[in-house]
Amino acid sequence: MRLPEGIVLDTEKTFGVLKFSAQRRERFVQDEDGNRTNDVAARTFDLKSYEQGQMIQVSIPAEAGTKEFAYDQVVMLVNPVIDTVANADFRGADVSWYLKADNIVAANEKAKGLEKPANDKK
Repeated sequence: MRLPEGIVLDTEKTFGVLKFSAQRRERFVQDEDGNRTNDVAARTFDLKSYEQGQMIQVSIPAEAGTKEFAYDQVVMLVNPVIDTVANADFRGADVSWYLKADNIVAANEKAKGLEKPANDKK
């Protein structure tokens, strides 16, 4: 089965309320020789998921910038997708699932972006 676009989620049903915990790690770009550079490719964060009943990890691209949320601040994921990485071995393949998103924003910031202008009659 191929999932070129990953699995798109209904974040509210899947994760419920998400609260910020911490930045877990940064993944760095490698040069053409395979050496690590100082350029950040992506950042991974720990979020508390009340629907899952545990901590989840989500990766966002470096272009989304650094995140400075308070501990336990309610946050939202922008365009979350579950994707896979497969590593072949002599027995078949091991598949790892991971969660990625375009960004992590404070819940009130996301709500502001979804509000319709006052002069919009729709």
